[in-house]
Amino acid sequence: MSSRVKSAVAHSGVAASQSGRLSIVVSAIIPCFEEEQAISAVVAAVQAAGVDEVIVVDGGSHDRTAERAKAAGARVVVEPQRGYGRAVQSGIAVARLDADILVFLDGDGSDRPEFIPEMIVPIVQGRAAFVHGSRIRGQREPGSLSLQQLAAGHIAGLLLRLVYDAHFTDMSPFRAIRRDVLDPLGMSESTYGWNLEMLMRVAAARVPALEIAVGQRRRTGGVSKVSGSFFTGLKAAGVIVMTFIRLWFALRRERRE
Repeated sequence: MSSRVKSAVAHSGVAASQSGRLSIVVSAIIPCFEEEQAISAVVAAVQAAGVDEVIVVDGGSHDRTAERAKAAGARVVVEPQRGYGRAVQSGIAVARLDADILVFLDGDGSDRPEFIPEMIVPIVQGRAAFVHGSRIRGQREPGSLSLQQLAAGHIAGLLLRLVYDAHFTDMSPFRAIRRDVLDPLGMSESTYGWNLEMLMRVAAARVPALEIAVGQRRRTGGVSKVSGSFFTGLKAAGVIVMTFIRLWFALRRERRE
């Protein structure tokens, strides 16, 4: 772990093992599809942030994403079935059994791994069980977020606030959560609805949550799967609304059962 995380753990009263190693284990999960240009640098930056393992889930890329991720030191899992949520779940399934905290981020170079310690610290200190990194807040490079992505974040934030009184400003993939909190949430989305589903389930379950500003960089590799054009962005916004409605009904049924 990085010195900042070690310091936070020490001040939070978490005990060290007999060998002196701090007892918090962090696994980072990076779903990827054809991002060979960016993935090596992303893995290196995540490792530099002090996590205990980096898992790259390759969704059947035809380029050298998996090869470069492995060469950079990541554990690589190939998920032959397409779907963002399915890839993330495959990463969770192979994460270290002793992992206390799971961190999620994209592999295209747009997320900022240097914020990982700031996301972990509130969890270690017991101030939150889930930390969400807002791309809308913080420093954004010009062109890093399209108007469609900004609109989608605002739509999701508005729906979450109206229904759950939850205060998230974005639907960012960059987030950290305690493993023992994630497992009972019952995540089931196999596509890009996974990110929204987690926010909804966290809000519905009243999980102690915190959002921090992480900003966004321009992607250094790969092509956006949801915001490549105006019409694709409109379609994605519609999917967000429909996914929210569908999940809202599903969560209501679950609470009644």
